[in-house]
Amino acid sequence: MSTTIRPADRRNRFAANDSAVVKGARLLLELLRKQPAAVVFVAVAAVAWVTLPHFGSVANMRDLALQSSFLAVIALGMTFVIISGGIDLSAGSVYALGGVLAAYGSQWGFFAALLLPLAVCGLIGMINGLLVARTGMAPFIVTLATLLFARGLLLALTDEGATTYKIERGQAFLEIGRGTLFGIGYPVYLTLLLFAVGAIVLRRTAFGQVVFATGGSERSAVLMGLPVIRTKILVYTLSGLLAGFAGAMTAAYLESGVTVIGVGTELDAIAAVVIGGTLLTGGVGTILGTLFGVLLRNVIQDIINEIGTLDSNYQSVVSGAFLLVVVVLQRLLGYARRE
Repeated sequence: MSTTIRPADRRNRFAANDSAVVKGARLLLELLRKQPAAVVFVAVAAVAWVTLPHFGSVANMRDLALQSSFLAVIALGMTFVIISGGIDLSAGSVYALGGVLAAYGSQWGFFAALLLPLAVCGLIGMINGLLVARTGMAPFIVTLATLLFARGLLLALTDEGATTYKIERGQAFLEIGRGTLFGIGYPVYLTLLLFAVGAIVLRRTAFGQVVFATGGSERSAVLMGLPVIRTKILVYTLSGLLAGFAGAMTAAYLESGVTVIGVGTELDAIAAVVIGGTLLTGGVGTILGTLFGVLLRNVIQDIINEIGTLDSNYQSVVSGAFLLVVVVLQRLLGYARRE
């Protein structure tokens, strides 16, 4: 028995298909708006996995995750600062200072190696927050000054970089940077734990909501009676603490306090945060986006290294151009959302 499809049924079927296409396009646009770095990361990683022979190897994935963990911890603190409407240019120098302090404190044991960088770097972050929140000074100027201070303190501790503090073999502190579980370094697990806690704090606590409100409209947040000053102090303190902890992990991994690291790292962290979808104007951002921003940045550098046709200078050019493209796409997606 044959079945006759009436014209009305055919039109309804085409309309349903069109509706499904429109819904799919809207979902893709919404995903691109919320997590652009995640979508681009999956696409770039998939292409590299197929075309590059060594990219998808287990060893390369482990190295990529390990190398991303140090920058990711710094970028985590930077995310809170940028969402609140600020900027922290001192993070790179504080990161380097944290590594030197960890190596210097290791001569007195595990707790000195861990707590000394946290205390000093957290104090520098708190000073940033106090100056920005209490005096109304521009974060750019304040953190630029503490950048110079942290770098100068590092040079003073190391005799202008001539002294490198070593961490003796066998110390428990080295496990923070060199220990492994199932073949994956401890820094990766610590980073994932910090990001999980950071996501909960940002999205599920009153403090996180005040961070968003402060970055969205500080004047409105003040008029609502929100603790804006305290929030600013806390986000800069958190940035200092996390930068110092990243430095401590790096020192444990390298078994010494290297004095030449951290130059420009604050810009790498800012770039990763922006690539992850956090707006430099404040009030918008996600912790997950920052994680994918770090991974995407490092995957692109890994691809360039594996291709082997660009030197370090051109790698910076490519990274800068990619950041510019991401910022432009963010603006275009913002226009599309409003329309």
